Amino acid sequence: MRQYFFLVLTVSVLILGLAGCEVNKATGRSQFVPLGWDWEIALGAEAQPELAREYGGSVQDPRLVAYVNDIGHRLARHTVNEVPNLPWEFTLLDSDVINAFALPGGKVFFSRGLAARLTDEAQMALVLGHEIGHVTARHGAERLSQTLVAQLGAELAGSVLSGQGGWGELTAYVVGQGAGAYLLKFNRDQESEADRLGMRYMVMEGYDPSAIRDVMRILAEASSGQRQPEFLSTHPYPETRISQGNRLLANEYAHTQNNPNYGRFADRYQRQFLRYLAELPPSPDIDGFALMRPSTWCMHCALGE
Repeated sequence: MRQYFFLVLTVSVLILGLAGCEVNKATGRSQFVPLGWDWEIALGAEAQPELAREYGGSVQDPRLVAYVNDIGHRLARHTVNEVPNLPWEFTLLDSDVINAFALPGGKVFFSRGLAARLTDEAQMALVLGHEIGHVTARHGAERLSQTLVAQLGAELAGSVLSGQGGWGELTAYVVGQGAGAYLLKFNRDQESEADRLGMRYMVMEGYDPSAIRDVMRILAEASSGQRQPEFLSTHPYPETRISQGNRLLANEYAHTQNNPNYGRFADRYQRQFLRYLAELPPSPDIDGFALMRPSTWCMHCALGE
């Protein structure tokens, strides 16, 4: 019976791998994603309220909400040739925790704590573009697919393939694990890939991609004294990410430097966002994993833990 179990498990994994491997249009690489876009959208919608609640809920000021949504949707429109027309949503969290993250299917979160540390609109575009990149690169689905195959075993894999239970059963399983199941850490390659995609989308929208240097310096300051050696972390150091950004700025995006067509928009960020952010009452005290994590950035904490 034990041998039969492992035989079925091996066959199931192989079939899932063959069926799920495809070339991602955003990244150009082949990846293991047997879970379809419809499932990703359903999963993101299911998880969104829980995650917003655990981070203090969303900011209700319509001026701030509109500002973040405007930038997010303008960036997301450059993904139409890479992914289906996703139901993108951008949530400004009422939390002082320095964080931003994304769920599969186009649900992006950005904390007021991180927004308050930024100094121009291009920096916000870089962060939002990075999170959009996680979605278009299907990093969440990729990680969840690997985890599900490893955890569910032959029985559930067989039910998916046979149509018994299907995506609804998988969704119920993941939702049942709580928010931690969604916040699986991305690895260093995925973080670097999201940085590259974020720079791509912001350049397409007319932002100066040199903002990556300032964002990473802000994150380095926020994580001072809290990080472990890079080879032990799933996330590159900010300095490593700045180095990648500098290479792109010197080559692929050299045309954007000292070019008036690519802006930082610091004045607009101050007038239309930071001034209203400063008027908000203090963010609520929040419980759970959000406070237990160090000041971080990204769907799974871009500075590591």
